[in-house]
Amino acid sequence: MATLTVTARGQVTFRKEVLQHLGIKPGEKIELDLLPDGRGVLKAARPAGSIKSFVGLLADRTRKVATIEEINDAAARGWAGRK
Repeated sequence: MATLTVTARGQVTFRKEVLQHLGIKPGEKIELDLLPDGRGVLKAARPAGSIKSFVGLLADRTRKVATIEEINDAAARGWAGRK
């Protein structure tokens, strides 16, 4: 168990191995869920994305319109590790 010291300003510093365990890198955010029994659950804050925002990233990247057959073929080749 890692023990942290609280400063006079109410701040704590996490050790590098704790941050690595949580998968948190410098500049990223941490979520703290407060439980009714006085405990808290700490985890890396991960932005919730949507397929709409992902598709928006691809908008206006190409003029080609692929058929469903072409998409399925490309997906099958990618799954098999072929280009």
